[in-house]
Amino acid sequence: MRNFLHFLIKHHIGLLFILLEMVAFILIVTYNQNQRAIYLSSSSKMSGGLFETVSNIEQYFVLKKVNQELAEENAYLRSQLPTSFVQARDYFALVGDSSTSTQYKYRTCRVVNNTIRKHFNYITLNKGSLDGIKPDMGIISGLGVVGIVIKCTDNFSTALSILNPRLKISAKLKGSDFFGSVSWDNKSIHHVILDEIPEHADVQLGEQVITSGFSSTFPEGVLIGTVESVEHPVGESFYKIKVKLSVDFARLNYVEVVENIFQDQQLQLEEESVQ
Repeated sequence: MRNFLHFLIKHHIGLLFILLEMVAFILIVTYNQNQRAIYLSSSSKMSGGLFETVSNIEQYFVLKKVNQELAEENAYLRSQLPTSFVQARDYFALVGDSSTSTQYKYRTCRVVNNTIRKHFNYITLNKGSLDGIKPDMGIISGLGVVGIVIKCTDNFSTALSILNPRLKISAKLKGSDFFGSVSWDNKSIHHVILDEIPEHADVQLGEQVITSGFSSTFPEGVLIGTVESVEHPVGESFYKIKVKLSVDFARLNYVEVVENIFQDQQLQLEEESVQ
């Protein structure tokens, strides 16, 4: 403390000069419109450049993880070609594909906001209605299911994350085709619960849980996760299955929005069928 006081006494003239300069600068910016506009413009450019630099640094450090996800996705697609090339050709296409028989098209988006610690978690994407994004479109990453779009502006979209108890996704066991629904139980961000699987089903630990294809949102066979544990509640005829998610939501960066170009036709037909 004594050294600090000694420093102030020794340099009090210089410190007073700096203080008066700061006060003068604040007064000029506050009470002169032209100078204030110049300052705000300059500070915006500086802060924008700083944020961009920080973002670039963060992106650099996640490149290894992103590359790993891309490699795993490519390996998965290659493994599907020998047995289901026709199905893959019919279901998967880039936006702008001229094939009229394609049912699903994909648009790549970047995640600009992602909550994982709230009771109801949401995701914000950097594309909106001007990019062809609409509510009720599914969202996936290279590793599996992410969520469903609920609202759009011209340039942004918000979505229900799978880590949101309001979202239920039709799913099935890949090995046996028994189907149910997955939902989040507000506990671990790495797990969801698969319900409605009957007690006579043969459920294996490590078995993949995939989308059933029964909804108009996701194509059949998109990975959700793997079976980690199986419970049989007393007095119930269905299992309660804990599923480890294939997507790490704490490291979510890039996703794809799924467009089912026949969705409106399917929904209209289903509504007419129940009337």
